[in-house]
Amino acid sequence: MDHVFVGLPDDYSKTYLYERHLSSTGKLITVKQVLWGDFLYVDDAHPYDANSEWTMIVWHPNNPEKRREYRVKTAHVARKRPLEIIFVDVGQGDGSILITPERDENERIIVIDAGEKDHMLEFLGKRFGGYRKGLVFHAAVITHPDKDHYLGFERIFSHPLVHFENIYHNGLVERPEMSGFAQLGAMEADPVNGTQYLVDLATNHASIERIYGAPVVIPEGRNEKLFPQVIRGALDNGSFTRTDGTQGSVQFSMLSTKHGEIDADGNSWMPEFGPDSGRDYTIQILGPVVEPDDQGNPRLRKISAYGKTKNGHSVLLRLTYGSFRILFGGDLNEPAEKFLLKHYSGFSRWPRKQEDRDAMVAAANDVFESDVMKVCHHGAADVTDEFLAAVNPAAFVISSGDAEGHVHPRPDLLGRLGRMGRGDSPVLLSTELQRSTREKEDEKLVTKLKDDIAKQLSSVTETRSKRIEDAIGILGGSNVLVDGAIYVKTDGQRLIAAFRTETGSEKKKWFYFAYEMKDGELVLAKN
Repeated sequence: MDHVFVGLPDDYSKTYLYERHLSSTGKLITVKQVLWGDFLYVDDAHPYDANSEWTMIVWHPNNPEKRREYRVKTAHVARKRPLEIIFVDVGQGDGSILITPERDENERIIVIDAGEKDHMLEFLGKRFGGYRKGLVFHAAVITHPDKDHYLGFERIFSHPLVHFENIYHNGLVERPEMSGFAQLGAMEADPVNGTQYLVDLATNHASIERIYGAPVVIPEGRNEKLFPQVIRGALDNGSFTRTDGTQGSVQFSMLSTKHGEIDADGNSWMPEFGPDSGRDYTIQILGPVVEPDDQGNPRLRKISAYGKTKNGHSVLLRLTYGSFRILFGGDLNEPAEKFLLKHYSGFSRWPRKQEDRDAMVAAANDVFESDVMKVCHHGAADVTDEFLAAVNPAAFVISSGDAEGHVHPRPDLLGRLGRMGRGDSPVLLSTELQRSTREKEDEKLVTKLKDDIAKQLSSVTETRSKRIEDAIGILGGSNVLVDGAIYVKTDGQRLIAAFRTETGSEKKKWFYFAYEMKDGELVLAKN
């Protein structure tokens, strides 16, 4: 069955699906709002015709119970889809999905972090049609070993029908039998400047096999040692069969400024996504910054305390597609940002004078400037204004959750983001703030339910029984009405940042901000 995609109208207006047949008065019947890049199956009985006013599509063609026939304006249909990034609502933590714009077997899907619970697993199943036929994704990226980034991979990696061809990480992997810095491997002082460096990095698949040789034994009383279990699960579930019948096995690799595809200028790129890949977009690796010793052996410096060091060496990625750039900021913190700014600007010390700091930011801006930024560390306040100025985004995306003691996103940080963002009205989006919930107690529904139960005792009708069943289902279900996922889509010339509205209505499903480049300047085209 032929397929097309929802296009983005020139005026950024909303796109709808309509009932195939008109109403009795000859009017269109609106069914649901769809979003740029959504997948549409063309009805075989009505082949796609670019010159026709309407395109006839089939919704859920392989599911007899859900199958529906609709129409959509052909002017709102495209053969090519945008690149898509979904910032999944994983609760407290990070989790995003990159879906490349190619069609069919050329498509690449990359999962960057997976939160702490099973939200990512559930989202992947729904987004990619369930697990019945098996899913083989191009890559998973664990930006650093904090459980609100990696633990959601536990059931994903061990799922018998979910596989990854590549698992990338920052080289810092926790050993099950150690504690403190020792669990990240040996640390040595540089003989010249005395700086402490982590030197036993997991740079390739062989080093992962060496560190996590089966079985992984967790010392008694150390149940928090979850990272080794996650990695061991991926190794044990590492063989898979692709859709073309070929066999494959997962490969672990470090991503850093020295681990990836290195070009002639020394820049590092995610494998298959460099400037020579033949793709319309690139993914550059900006961190962690490896500082080799005099023998060329890779090292990562001790930035601060244990937690700040492993967070500060998060995998940093900047995706560039046409005129737009998107930065994935991991869990950077103030000492890490200062190190990165000095490194990329050529400053050996943090400048005291404002004019020198301005010069440092201007130099670093060439490396970090992006139009959209995944905010570091879930909206923690442990960031520098200088790094925000170097990135200078027009839109910020914050991934955070409820019921956590970190007060993420920090109210004072939100003010700083608005002040440091590009333009008069920078956009701040948050998975936690975009999520919509109902009140935990629905008093009217509870009263009605009690009344029906009382009547049930004396007379039973099928209608009343069904009503009670439905009410109990609502009360016992999730408190989340609308998921807080944020969708960023771009074709390199235009970009939207979208999220579900709180109405829950299929006809008023999406709200989005749209951006375009005009004369080299980023313009907010619609809100």
